[in-house]
Amino acid sequence: MNGPEDCTDGVCVTCSDQALPMSVVRLLEGDLAIVDAGGVLEEVSVALVDPAVGDTVLVHAREAIAVVARGSARKSDEESPEESDDGVEQEDGDERA
Repeated sequence: MNGPEDCTDGVCVTCSDQALPMSVVRLLEGDLAIVDAGGVLEEVSVALVDPAVGDTVLVHAREAIAVVARGSARKSDEESPEESDDGVEQEDGDERA
């Protein structure tokens, strides 16, 4: 399982049971996460994927098997300017001494 391209039409390719999209609410220790399953919070394993809070993951048998959408929190982090070790924001790869 490498990603969402392996999980077509919301169906688990290993056993043909459905996997359901759920939103990651909180990451826990031990490769676990709390996800929103349609208004009900559930604990699932995220050992096979690398999600962030706000991401949507496909869950089958309490195991997240793919990240199908990145949440807004991760997109904001990726778009923000980088910070150097001294805390000064840098843009366009400029380094400050």
